[in-house]
Amino acid sequence: MAAAAVLSGLVAASAVALLATGARRRPAPQRQAHLLLAVAAGVALVGLLVGVTAVLGVSGHWAHRQGQRGGWANVVSVGTAVSGLVFVAGLLRLPGVAATVAAATRLVLDGLIMAAAFWFVGWVLFSEPTRLLGDATPVACTPILLATVSAALAAGLALIVIFRAPPRRHRLVALGASVVAVSCGGLGVSAGLCQAGPAVALTGAALLSAGLFTGALAVRRFDPPGQVDHDVVRRDGEYAILPMFAMAASAMYHLLQDGRFDALGIVAGSVEGFALVARQYLTLHDVRGYAGRLAEREAHFRELAHTDPLTGLANRRGLLRALHRCAEAGTPCVLLGLDLDGFKNVNDMRGHDVGDAVLAEVGQRLRGNLRPGDVAARLGGDEFAVLMHGRPTDADRVAERLLGLLGHAYDQPEGPVFLSVSIGIAGWGGEPDVELLLRHADLALRYAKQRGKNRIERYDAAYDQLLRRRTTVEHEMRGAIERDELRLAFQPVASLPSVRPVGAEALLRWHHPELGNVRPDEFIPLAEECGMIAKLGAWVLHQACYQLSRWLADGHDVWVSVNVSPRELHAPEYVVQVAEALRAHHVPPQRLVLEVTEHAVATDLDELIRRLTALRLTGVRIALDDFGAGYSSLGQLRRLPIDILKIDHSLVAEHEPVRPVDRDGPAFAPMVDIVMRLGHQLGLEVIAEGVTTRTELAAVVAAGCRFGQGALFGWGVPAEHLEAMLEAATSPGARP
Repeated sequence: MAAAAVLSGLVAASAVALLATGARRRPAPQRQAHLLLAVAAGVALVGLLVGVTAVLGVSGHWAHRQGQRGGWANVVSVGTAVSGLVFVAGLLRLPGVAATVAAATRLVLDGLIMAAAFWFVGWVLFSEPTRLLGDATPVACTPILLATVSAALAAGLALIVIFRAPPRRHRLVALGASVVAVSCGGLGVSAGLCQAGPAVALTGAALLSAGLFTGALAVRRFDPPGQVDHDVVRRDGEYAILPMFAMAASAMYHLLQDGRFDALGIVAGSVEGFALVARQYLTLHDVRGYAGRLAEREAHFRELAHTDPLTGLANRRGLLRALHRCAEAGTPCVLLGLDLDGFKNVNDMRGHDVGDAVLAEVGQRLRGNLRPGDVAARLGGDEFAVLMHGRPTDADRVAERLLGLLGHAYDQPEGPVFLSVSIGIAGWGGEPDVELLLRHADLALRYAKQRGKNRIERYDAAYDQLLRRRTTVEHEMRGAIERDELRLAFQPVASLPSVRPVGAEALLRWHHPELGNVRPDEFIPLAEECGMIAKLGAWVLHQACYQLSRWLADGHDVWVSVNVSPRELHAPEYVVQVAEALRAHHVPPQRLVLEVTEHAVATDLDELIRRLTALRLTGVRIALDDFGAGYSSLGQLRRLPIDILKIDHSLVAEHEPVRPVDRDGPAFAPMVDIVMRLGHQLGLEVIAEGVTTRTELAAVVAAGCRFGQGALFGWGVPAEHLEAMLEAATSPGARP
């Protein structure tokens, strides 16, 4: 007995020394938990030494020193209870186990639920009438009762912490088992001193020392267990169901064995019930907290769903929400649609980062210049909107201010960016209608863009008619070729001064069965916008070549010119299309003239020169149309590979022709004379366009112009009419 007692004391003392040494070497976040474990081990060692000393001291007079043994048993049980509580505190202070007071409270309540179930089941097994150990079953006494409570609490909490720890928890399992072993060993020492005898006491001492040594070894290389799970949604019910099931089953067994519930059993059941109620209250509190945080996040994300991330303004969804609220309240409001003019060039030339910075600056300017209650929104790209509450007259003043505000320079690291803005204004026409208001504001904005940009337009009902007409024309134009609604008219080009037709310009005409005659200046620009111009141009080219081939076959000495749009001219396949049309209709290339406007020269001169050079290699002639009304300079004229200059009507129709100085002769147009001299110096043929009167005819003839075109020589006529003119001009009786 003495050897067993000494060995237990030495092992326990070594364990305490190891725990104390390890605690001093731990980093600061872990030191407090390990100091608590060392203190708990020290208290358990004191209880062990007291217990084994008492056993050795009274072993020869065991039966006669009941009172003395009971006093020592009380000391050991108190030490066991204190060490158990300190061990529990050390477990809870381990990093990752209980980061907050609420987490520690939940773990303690869960451990108390398990402890009450352990204690109650043990009480049923060891009390009357079960008495699991028979005559050796100890009778309840104060030291045993206190030690059992400590052991149950340590076992319950250790089990909860182990189950909720993440994987790779074998050292935590060893630590928890050592805590339970220390508590159970203290219980054995107390029970042995109280009733069971020296053998039970020394067995308890051995178990206590083994538990301390196991804990010291487990803690020596112990790492934090990681974040212990406190999820009340996924892993909470099982810790309440299993203990309650065990208590209910043991209570039923106790009643079937004619057992009775005394005060201790009732206390254990009450502790279990109150612990469950408290735990569920905490769970409900956590669930309410989760629900509140979810509601806050939902509100946050809902607000994000109505906000543009780049500018911080409302997005389209946010604007619609504000519009619907305004409509439901019946308050008068005005919607301003804004579009940045030329913003695409910023992205193309300066990059999307600069473009985003400019958009963010636009958002700041809008946000800083609105009245309280007004809503600014970015609808997408460079399109914005402002919803104003109040009278429509206020909107005009605000729009004027925004027009100037957004037109100021946007400072960027690579240099300032200059933009203008177009604004469309619309208000409630009658009953509030959100979709109609958006449509009206968009129509007004489109009208402002069409009328030159950098301006303000208020919605007018006439915009609807224009839009319907535009939409109808675009829709019907897509099938005009297939329905055979297109025709070519030919305006003659006359030789001067004989006024004999020597060529013709092919003009596209469209007669729709319902729309009637659609003007070219209406559907040609629309075809450019919607991508139909290439298809129409190909049709015109083939029809003109077909008609030219017929006239040439009939012996007429004539050429035909065809207008080419900039979009067609810059298409890589256009040269091939021209060559195929000439070959398909057997037309000599020099008989076909392709007319290019000065607006095409303004787009990309170098690319235009390459395209025109490729076209001239096919043998066709190139004419520069409307010269004098556009952007051409003399330097560009020298570089362009052209054959013909067509003088614009604005140069031909001068108010008063000039009389020649120091010589006789008719009055002449000086601008035509200058262009004529320039054309001849460059080796170009010159055609005077828009000749409408005999005075203008005399002036261009006096200037030396050999070809003319205009109403004086004939409007655009069908092919058969021009053919009659050609035949009349070449007949033997034709007048000069």
